[in-house]
Amino acid sequence: MEFKQEKLPLHVAIIMDGNGRWARQRNLPRLEGHIAGIESVREAVTATREIGIPYLTLYAFSKENWSRPKEEVRGLWHLLELYLRKELPMMMEHEIRFRAIGDLGDLPKKVRAMLKDVMEQTAKHKALTLTIALSYSGREEILQAVRSLLQHVQAGRVKRIDERAFSRYLYTAGMPDPDLLIRTSGEMRLSNFLLWQMAYAEIYVTETLWPDFRREAYEEALLEFTRRERRFGSLKEY
Repeated sequence: MEFKQEKLPLHVAIIMDGNGRWARQRNLPRLEGHIAGIESVREAVTATREIGIPYLTLYAFSKENWSRPKEEVRGLWHLLELYLRKELPMMMEHEIRFRAIGDLGDLPKKVRAMLKDVMEQTAKHKALTLTIALSYSGREEILQAVRSLLQHVQAGRVKRIDERAFSRYLYTAGMPDPDLLIRTSGEMRLSNFLLWQMAYAEIYVTETLWPDFRREAYEEALLEFTRRERRFGSLKEY
């Protein structure tokens, strides 16, 4: 599929929903849905890099997800380790910078160590920034940003508080806000994901479950984005 580069988003964010439902429809354990979903992650990353979109952020594990069965959670961390180990050579070859955001201190020590290693090895890459949200909460992100900002205001390091200043204290500091949010499985909510950053994002919801959301479906979402007339609340709209 051909795209006009100037019409494409700079930053795509995806809520990868439907792995459990996909597995349940096939009478499989929930973890099988997550395994199948990894291939959709690969296709999204590959397509984003080839199309030339510089930022991709994936919502992989929320704060609320810790309430899931312990066996499923352990399996998810194991899958993440396998994914990073397998995909690191590809990230190095294709100049992909890897980042993880969220309350990473919640994660198992071994997982944190691997995340740190991959982030360090890919830190200088500039073709694509791939960000994974883990143990993430949009509300908690805003609260921690407020706490840090207040400390710096009290210390005299910040003289003026505005949107630009506040954004520097978010996990996504230095990145543009998402232009496009994709949510799979048909759910019509943000689920506490990048609440500040989504202020003017275009939202694309599809009934397709994440394990079935492959390159063709991703490109259709991008094509829909290019057809939209973006508006940012100015009087020029009316």
